[in-house]
Amino acid sequence: MRAWRSNPAAARWWHIATVLVIAASLGVQLVLVIQGTNVLVEDGEEAPGAAMRVVNFFSFFTVQSNILLAAGSAVLAKDPGFDGGRLWRVVRLAGLIGISVTGVVYVTLLRGLVDLEGAAAVTNVGFHYLSPLLGAIGWALFGPWPRFDRRVLLVSLAWPVAWLAYTLVRGEIVDWYPYPFIDVGELGYARTLVNSAGVTVLLLGVGWLFLTGDRRLGDRAGTQPADELPDRR
Repeated sequence: MRAWRSNPAAARWWHIATVLVIAASLGVQLVLVIQGTNVLVEDGEEAPGAAMRVVNFFSFFTVQSNILLAAGSAVLAKDPGFDGGRLWRVVRLAGLIGISVTGVVYVTLLRGLVDLEGAAAVTNVGFHYLSPLLGAIGWALFGPWPRFDRRVLLVSLAWPVAWLAYTLVRGEIVDWYPYPFIDVGELGYARTLVNSAGVTVLLLGVGWLFLTGDRRLGDRAGTQPADELPDRR
């Protein structure tokens, strides 16, 4: 029996907690950005205007990953076994992959680059530690699975690719990049593309783990394979 079926109340509360953590982190951080309290620029650089700060905020892969995870969790908080068809599965998997990569990249590459205090430090914990753990553990405990197949995985990776293209094009225009490992101005295109390739491999690896886990958990529960589920649109 699937975990969400055996304990739907626990699944709902888990997803509600995930949404609340992300919503609180997004809300507080956005207020700080608008106020100019945490403008996410290097020391000595002039802070951009409020509108540009907001656009920059929503241009972070971290922020977009949290939003996707929150969207999926909000739906599952209402119905832990929900399946809205292929588009829903893509959004769900994109959120899980994105938030997991966010956590891994932050802990391994970015954690020591910023020194945050007060509310900004609290939201940082929400963005980079709590939401990745809540997303991955919640999926492992409550599913629903199976939901993913190779086509869903490939389509879900279109978002990170689009994000990278947007980031590089916008960076050329406004001379701002959200992360140092894709800062063309500092690294040049050759190094940036090598770093991007590394992140792409990580995305594929994490996606494969979710795809494999989805199948095995579904098999253990004795449920219908994902590629045999009806494709409701």
